[in-house]
Amino acid sequence: MRFNNFLIVIYFIYLTLAHILQAQNSYQGYVNAHNAIRAHVGVGPITWNYTVAAYAQNYADQRKGDCDLDHSMGPYGENLGEGYGNLNGVDAVKMWVSEKPNYDYASNACVGDECSHYTQVVWRKSTQLGYGRMKCQNGWWFVICSYYPQRILKANVLIEA
Repeated sequence: MRFNNFLIVIYFIYLTLAHILQAQNSYQGYVNAHNAIRAHVGVGPITWNYTVAAYAQNYADQRKGDCDLDHSMGPYGENLGEGYGNLNGVDAVKMWVSEKPNYDYASNACVGDECSHYTQVVWRKSTQLGYGRMKCQNGWWFVICSYYPQRILKANVLIEA
């Protein structure tokens, strides 16, 4: 049953994002990918912020040598991703949103496995984002999405401060 729900979620993500695949690395395509998922769960839209994007790109540039998924510990919320081939912004959003089955709305917590990337995408108090992307020396792509304002997780429970 859980696997069937997972497949349904993945299928929905594919259908929702199919119309923006041509703009996979444009900032508007990235915003659209977020907003499609946010609208599906009744959360308002998010907008692009050039300052946040500059921060994200600067951090992505720093990861060129190692491509490590180490968080920047900066002033923004963030999701990180890495992949080979041509990992782009829309692919990264799909990867993060695939954690949706692990989020329990009733308890506002992750259950069974990771869901913090998904909760960052749909957190209603995040209103602005920016992302950065860098091809690392090992040939993989590093992607970061930074969110303003930053959300707070404590023991895998989202704090609605």
